[in-house]
Order: sequence, then structure tokens, then C-alpha cells
Amino acid sequence: IVKGVCSNFLCDLKPGSDVKITGPVGKEMLMPKDPNANIIMLATGTGIAPFRSFLWKMFFEKYDDYKFNGLAWLFLGVPTSSSLLYKEEFDKMKAKAPENFRVDYAVSREQTNAQGEKMYIQTRMAEYKEELWELLKKDNTYVYMCGLKGMEKGIDDIMVSLAAKDGIDWADYKKQLKKGEQWNVEVY
Repeated sequence: IVKGVCSNFLCDLKPGSDVKITGPVGKEMLMPKDPNANIIMLATGTGIAPFRSFLWKMFFEKYDDYKFNGLAWLFLGVPTSSSLLYKEEFDKMKAKAPENFRVDYAVSREQTNAQGEKMYIQTRMAEYKEELWELLKKDNTYVYMCGLKGMEKGIDDIMVSLAAKDGIDWADYKKQLKKGEQWNVEVY
């Protein structure tokens, strides 16, 4: 059994245990209203939860006033392939809307990159770094990151070098993206 951070905490509780819960707080995980937006979702483990709801709205649910026409690109990092939550759903979404949905998995204990390094989410993203950077420079692209805090630094490292190629300071650019609600992070 693969041990998770939150799920094991909850499973190890005894009946009647007190649990402190807060929320909802902030607006980091609210989907943009623009149906033509590009949405890049970066998740590890249970961080997939908000993105599953995004994707259901985009590809399975029917609305009179909303039809998703943009690009949804999910990067999901897990330790083992048995930890790939909702893979069948994502396969159906990809079959239903191949022009609008991409999904890339990073399975750290089973996959490696060309240099033999473990395949973490930032490692998988590095394979598409130029394409991701071009998307990120568009006004209608939104990035959402949810899951383990450890992925944040690796993703920033990729972006620093890409931004520098265009003469852009990543820290300043990320601040602009955050201000415009285009860079949204909920990590633990």
C-alpha cells in the first residue's frame, strides 16, 4: 500500500477523534470563466481533486452558457502507476476532445528521463518546456498547481531558464501572472 500524506492521517484516526478543518479559503482553485482559456494543471497525488472537477466541467457536464474551446493540459505526478487516480476518465476525455485535452504522467518510482533521473512532474514538464513557455506568455493561459510543495521549486527552476532566454526575470513575471490570477498555487 502506498502511503499518502492526508489519506493516511485520516485513515489512522480513531472513531470520535477531533479533526480541525478550515475552508474554503482564497480563490486559488477557481476556474477562469473564459471558455477559450488555456489551462495548465500541475498536480501531485491528491492535488488532482480540483482539476478533476475542472475537467468534468470542461468535457463531461453540459451547460447552456459554457462550452470549453481552449486547451486543458494536465501534468499528474504520482509515485507508482497504481496511484494514477482517474486515468480511465482522463482517457475518455482525451478520446472525446483530442484537440482540447492533453495529459502527461510522471511516475517517479517507475519512470526515468533520458538522463536516468526519476520522473517527477517538473522532469516531465521539462520535456515540453518551450511549448509550455509559449503558452504561458499568452494572455489567456492560466496555471494551477496543487499537491506537494516540493514540485514548486523544480517548476520555478525550469521557468527561470526559459524566461531568461527572452530577457525576462521569472520572479517578476510570476508576480505579474499572480496579480492577473494566471498563476495559482495551492500546495502542502
